[in-house]
Amino acid sequence: MEEEDTRDYSEPCVQCSVVNWGLTDEGRFYCKSCHNVIERTKEVLTSDVVPNTKIQSISRGFRKRKKIDKGWEWYVCEGFQYILKKQAEALQTLGVCPKMKDEILCNFWRLYLQKSRQAYCTTPASYASKALSISDVSTDVETEPERISIHGLSSFSESDGDLQTESSFGHVSSIGKASARETTSVCSGSVDGDSYLLKRKKGNLRMSMPMTLSFCYIALLWLREPVTLSDLLRFVIDGHIPYLNAFQCFPEEMKLYGADLKIFRVESWPVYEDVHNKMSELSAFLDLPCFPAITDSCFLHPNILCIKYLMEANLPDELHNWTCRVVKKINFGEADFLTLDPVNKSARKVKYDVLAVAIIIVVLKLLFILDDQYEWLYANFAGKRNQKNKEGCLWFDFKKWYKVIKKSVDVEQKKLDEERARCLWKCEKPLFYSSKEKSVVLKKRQMVVNLQRQFGTLSGSMQVAEKQSPSSFQLNWAEENTDGNCFHGHILEGILQEKGNSLTTMNTKYWLCSVKLCNEKICGQLTHYKESDFPQSYQFVLNLFSFLLRVPASLIHEEVCLIEHKLFKTKRHRK
Repeated sequence: MEEEDTRDYSEPCVQCSVVNWGLTDEGRFYCKSCHNVIERTKEVLTSDVVPNTKIQSISRGFRKRKKIDKGWEWYVCEGFQYILKKQAEALQTLGVCPKMKDEILCNFWRLYLQKSRQAYCTTPASYASKALSISDVSTDVETEPERISIHGLSSFSESDGDLQTESSFGHVSSIGKASARETTSVCSGSVDGDSYLLKRKKGNLRMSMPMTLSFCYIALLWLREPVTLSDLLRFVIDGHIPYLNAFQCFPEEMKLYGADLKIFRVESWPVYEDVHNKMSELSAFLDLPCFPAITDSCFLHPNILCIKYLMEANLPDELHNWTCRVVKKINFGEADFLTLDPVNKSARKVKYDVLAVAIIIVVLKLLFILDDQYEWLYANFAGKRNQKNKEGCLWFDFKKWYKVIKKSVDVEQKKLDEERARCLWKCEKPLFYSSKEKSVVLKKRQMVVNLQRQFGTLSGSMQVAEKQSPSSFQLNWAEENTDGNCFHGHILEGILQEKGNSLTTMNTKYWLCSVKLCNEKICGQLTHYKESDFPQSYQFVLNLFSFLLRVPASLIHEEVCLIEHKLFKTKRHRK
């Protein structure tokens, strides 16, 4: 039917010079190649009034389709609610407690909406700025599709059923809604997208994409789930948790363009310190009580986390006794120190995974010094001993361990770099900053798809590797292998000596990474890290755990310095 209506029109498209016309639901002609819509409409023969007379008419189409084209009225916080819901569902798929989404995260989200005066309050902030203009707006406004309900939200699971229900963030009349509608046509697809980017008052916490991960993390921390912040960010980067182009999960009726793209589109991966700092700000902003205590039986306790990272770093099991001794010596295993208490603003916000690997590094320095001399001398001695006595437990050979770990990390780092290079930052759905740019963007997108198809045909279809199931371990070492690459069962013989009823190290030396610590409030950080100032062995161990946690080496180095000064009771100085 469409071909019959358009076959008589043979004018080329002014955008792409192609003759390939179709009809929209309104009866207007559009180019199928570049999606350019022109003013021409289909001609309809009718004999109702004057016989055999041609008239032009525009079909209104289905009202439902018209609603989808125009879009629902929605707010920025509703978009973030969709993303939080999808992230919580992804975490539940990974095995997180089912209470996390509807009982914990949803309550935190409702509390945030109330504290930020976006919902659950008498006068929402989004309407306060429009109070003066409401009285000037006529109430005779065409009915729009209804927006999403958050005011009556009792759980994330129920939010899908509220998409077309009449509910507002506050007590807003139809006049106020009409005023809000007039602000959505040009600047953004959402009602408050343009105003959302304006400078906020001090103390008012603005929602952002990294903040969604902070919400997930405080929910995980409240439940004391066995997921560290580095694990959470790694699952995000590997694509197991929605983050990059997460707005694609929005319903078709939630139009996204203009200022919305600056809010929801991500152009970089989340940064550990940024998410952790936002988590601290968020917990304080929500006035949350003290979190459930982190005891020695919790996964986040350093004694348990050290086991995980010792296994992943392929280090001897005997080192765990020494990590426990260090934790006890510096009192970092106490529940008061480990438990997050937003009320106590002076308390240090613990980075549990960074703390655990820093303790392991301090233990390695206690045993092997890591000064590019002692560890290699001991490795030569242990290697010769293992060659002579192949029966029984092998002594830990630092040199062999270094070669095995370096080879494995280089392979995994190469895979990671290739995956990041193949990452598509642009989503499949075309985005545009204004409705005027729509035809141009669609045309460019169509050209890109055609070029990709042509190059794919010429070069052969490239098989996309299947996404591996997520795991808490990036490096796995099997003790039953025969190539001797697993060091878990190796002993620290030759580096320890008995002194009374306990074992002590043979060496009596130890070098501090930093003689003085800076004042964090003045300098912004406790110490500075420059690779050339430190031995290569120390750099290698630091970079190993930096790869495992995917955090900067300087962050781990700072934690190492703090533990050393706590262990040796040195005083902190102002810089």
